[in-house]
Amino acid sequence: MVQRMQGEHDDEHQSAGGRINDRAAAQTRDALERPALSDGDPDAALVARVGARDASAVRMLVARKLPRLLALATRMLGDRTEAEDVAQETFLRIWKQAPGWREGEARFDTWLHRVVLNLCYDRLRGRREEPVDVLPDVPDPQPEPATRAETRSRDARVRQALAALPVRQREALVLQYYQEMSNVEAANLMGITVDALESLLARARRNLRTQLAGDSPSEDIR
Repeated sequence: MVQRMQGEHDDEHQSAGGRINDRAAAQTRDALERPALSDGDPDAALVARVGARDASAVRMLVARKLPRLLALATRMLGDRTEAEDVAQETFLRIWKQAPGWREGEARFDTWLHRVVLNLCYDRLRGRREEPVDVLPDVPDPQPEPATRAETRSRDARVRQALAALPVRQREALVLQYYQEMSNVEAANLMGITVDALESLLARARRNLRTQLAGDSPSEDIR
């Protein structure tokens, strides 16, 4: 009797253990099959709400993305007004395309940067790749402290030097330095290898040093 009860207990224990193992295996399969975008993309839920025409989600997305996109377009184009136009067109595209967005495709932020860069390229081609003139700063009616005026002057020289770079060098430098992307992220966005990106960055920094050498030897990017 005791042996039979022990045997039944062992069978129940093994059965329960099997069920636990089955559940664990199922959970593992579910985790592996979960769409990539929902796993790693912090924008997935918000984009889905935009696709559902949630006005509050649109406002949240603009607040989250506009500053970086505007900075990217401004540094690529050298013109704040044009950059604002690019940003507006980008968000119009988001509004139109969000309903068709599918989880598991490219990360939303990568797609967003690519849209901005393509729009910038369109405008730069319209200029026939001529150097971009940076718009002069509007003078402040109040005198500026010397340090602030010096900073503004230095920043203006860097913007002008950046605008004069070949467009691919400018793109590489803006993504890696100003947008704070890793070399892998920037290379992936530009559709080139990491080695090619590093070559572009080296040439871009060398060209910047050459252009800024007449102003101040300390004005450099990395």
